[in-house]
Amino acid sequence: MKHIFFPVFLIISLVSNIVSAQKAEEIREYLLKKMQEHQIPGLQLVIVKNNEIVFSEALGLANLPFSVAAMKSTVFSINSVGKVFTSTAIMQLVERGKLQLSDPVSKHLKDFPRDWQDITVKQLLSHTSGLPDVEAPNGLIGGKDMDTAWALLQELPLKNTPGEKFDYISTNYLLLGKVIEQCSGVPFGQFIQKSQWDVAGMSATVYSNSSDVMENKSPTYSYYYQDKVSGEYKKGDRLRELHEEFPPALRTDSGVFSNAEEMAQWIVALQTGKLLKNKETLKTMWQPVSLNNGEYGGFGGIFTAYGLGWPVVQREKHHAVAPIGGGRASFFIYPDDDLAIVLLTNLMRNGSYKIIEDVAGFFLED
Repeated sequence: MKHIFFPVFLIISLVSNIVSAQKAEEIREYLLKKMQEHQIPGLQLVIVKNNEIVFSEALGLANLPFSVAAMKSTVFSINSVGKVFTSTAIMQLVERGKLQLSDPVSKHLKDFPRDWQDITVKQLLSHTSGLPDVEAPNGLIGGKDMDTAWALLQELPLKNTPGEKFDYISTNYLLLGKVIEQCSGVPFGQFIQKSQWDVAGMSATVYSNSSDVMENKSPTYSYYYQDKVSGEYKKGDRLRELHEEFPPALRTDSGVFSNAEEMAQWIVALQTGKLLKNKETLKTMWQPVSLNNGEYGGFGGIFTAYGLGWPVVQREKHHAVAPIGGGRASFFIYPDDDLAIVLLTNLMRNGSYKIIEDVAGFFLED
């Protein structure tokens, strides 16, 4: 396997006086070490402390074939991290009195199967609805378009009683998109743009596909390939460029392209009352949702629970909410520590959340 090297001239940095030169250099050296270890071509890392960006770094290559340096303006695919925009949109509508988390989805959307009638907005947000999955290993169920998949989906039985299990599927956010459009009266993407991205000053952030031409966009690379029969990802010995399609109806679930500084701006806007007016609303969104038996569902490992669109890291000290996407994009918010860290990369399955936790160690006492 060939190694990827990162010459010094490809390092672009912006460091605030709040972070000492020594600490900044230590973080930079750590990142370069991890890039070599995981063979990450390019990345961006931004640290927010007390709602101010105190460290911003771009390292390596945004485009390998043409040796284009990663810059702070480079745009990366953030995949499932985009669910936070959908969950925040729902909470904005809650604050505006347009809906309640306890509402059955059938209150806002009509012509549902009988078994779906009592599923709540909260259960959709927390992936505890019990609904069948609109996606198959190689695309949408039925192998055709969204209309076909939607028709087939409504003929399938529930997988389990609502609230019984945590099941991370796209169907939940497909329905949330419909709820947002119904309650807001505008298309989903337009609502997100006006109520969140414009407010946070996110001019480079868009919903798109990896095949779309976009200024400053980095491709996504991977050593994994998808088996055409099983749909499973297997690790190969050469780097590949991924091509991902995000159907418009499922962009509530995934399909956002952004950069780390704009994501940091969004985090600041979220935490300073520009997106959600009531601090209790924010706490509710981040609160772990328990199952019917009182236990919590989640991804496993450090992700011990799930809130309303947000993976939750429950622990006695330095608990966090931590959206992750495609194994290559993550951000952690440590509410009790007034700390947030955003890491975007262009390599699939690189354990980005572990890098964030290590970087957090530079700022957390223990």
